[in-house]
Amino acid sequence: MKNLLASKGTVGSFNPATGEKLAEFLQNKDEDVKEAISRAREVQPRWASLGIKERASYIIRIRDFISEHADDISDTISRDNGKTRIDALVTEVLPAVLAANYYCSKAYKFLKERHILPSTMLLANKVSRIRRVPYGVVGIISPWNYPFSIPFSEVIMALLAGNAVILKVSTETQQVGHKLREAIEAAKLPAGLFNYINMPGRLAGDAFLNAGVDKLFFTGSTRVGKELMKKAADTLTPFCLELGGNDPMIVCEDANLERAVAGAVWAGLQNAGQSCGAVERIYVHEAVFEKFLQILREKVEGLRIGPDTDFEVDIGAITTARQLKIIKEHVDDALSKGARIYAQAEIPGNYSGNFFPAIVLVNVDHTMKIMMEETFGPVLPVMPFRDISEAISRANASTMGLTASIWSKNRKRAREIAIKIQAGIITINDHLMSHGMPETPWGGFKESGIGRTHGKIGLEEMTQAQVIIDDLLSFANKGLWWHPYSKKLYKAFKGAIEIVAGKSWKSRAKGLMVMLRIFPRMFC
Repeated sequence: MKNLLASKGTVGSFNPATGEKLAEFLQNKDEDVKEAISRAREVQPRWASLGIKERASYIIRIRDFISEHADDISDTISRDNGKTRIDALVTEVLPAVLAANYYCSKAYKFLKERHILPSTMLLANKVSRIRRVPYGVVGIISPWNYPFSIPFSEVIMALLAGNAVILKVSTETQQVGHKLREAIEAAKLPAGLFNYINMPGRLAGDAFLNAGVDKLFFTGSTRVGKELMKKAADTLTPFCLELGGNDPMIVCEDANLERAVAGAVWAGLQNAGQSCGAVERIYVHEAVFEKFLQILREKVEGLRIGPDTDFEVDIGAITTARQLKIIKEHVDDALSKGARIYAQAEIPGNYSGNFFPAIVLVNVDHTMKIMMEETFGPVLPVMPFRDISEAISRANASTMGLTASIWSKNRKRAREIAIKIQAGIITINDHLMSHGMPETPWGGFKESGIGRTHGKIGLEEMTQAQVIIDDLLSFANKGLWWHPYSKKLYKAFKGAIEIVAGKSWKSRAKGLMVMLRIFPRMFC
């Protein structure tokens, strides 16, 4: 399977931790996207005609490639994205293997044709079935923060569902994209079924939509997602959007503080805080606020930041200089409005990469960008609350609603709090890990997106529902309610209402008798 490289121009790939240029890759043009979709559209029907279990046999080859090359893939992710190799292995490579196993074992059950039982005896002769029909050619535009695991799950779900795939990864993480392409090519898929595109993100959405992709999956910023939705409206191209997060963490007075702090540090600071579902705001009950901060200071100040040369590093680099600038702006905005740095991890050495110290901010409020916008960096702003209603109100005071977490030893109470939070994923006594659980849907409320990826719902997003209804009385000359009309027919269907909604058995029986009188008309 050859990649399309008809285009002119190249784009470099750089290690954000060192500034080293890693490679240079050719860029594609709009005509390459059109050609890729045209080729994919030719081969897709043959792929869809295969049984789901046969399609799964191809995906297992991809899983095996990833398993056998786990070290190489982790190293590539670390160098290209800036995260530590442990982050790369635990949050990208391992989830990919788990996802391949899960979807290959469950795809048939989730996507097989199923019967629907009649809802009423009045239509018991109608036998209905639901089929899941692939869209055709699915486009996937993925981000740089999880450049392997995010597109991987979407690619294999699309393929298992019977679609062809056009993938565009972020230009900031091209080396990872090509490593993912190599893994998928290990499956020896039919030529043209999977196509890898390299082009700037500002051009990709238009190129995919103009070329006639059948559905587009986009993971990125809320701003870009809104722009793409406007453009997709012209052709009513269906979309699945996974956008930004401004994710709250609520720590109750009875929480295990050691666990809560350790969870905040990992979920808020791993990958240098560059996770859509990372902890972005922490609300702690005033009774344990000072104790929580003391433990948090100790853990944050003990973090090791720098390039991953020997695995003895906790936090790597910020992937792009543009993102580093946003983080600094948010912190400066908070400090100018009265926030204070309570704790800070040191960056040892004289590194030239995109590093930012992990910090804890206090004296924060909702006038600050750090609390109301997606910072996407290693910053933990912490704010006290008096009662749980106040915490819930503050947690919901955001235009976004991707994930949230509740920390309490009382699971029942935690669940009661969870259902009041306006977010797509709520975890209790943990945070951020659900993206690595292939059985759980991923997606948010409000401006955090539309649709879901992962799990049964995610697989169904790769298909359209088609209903086939078969009439068991097809030997009859006409339907019960077909022409010609009459007063008798009107009264008969008034009787049908009595059968369904009559207040007594007598009224229901009377309705049934009226209905039975008109059945012979079906055979006239």
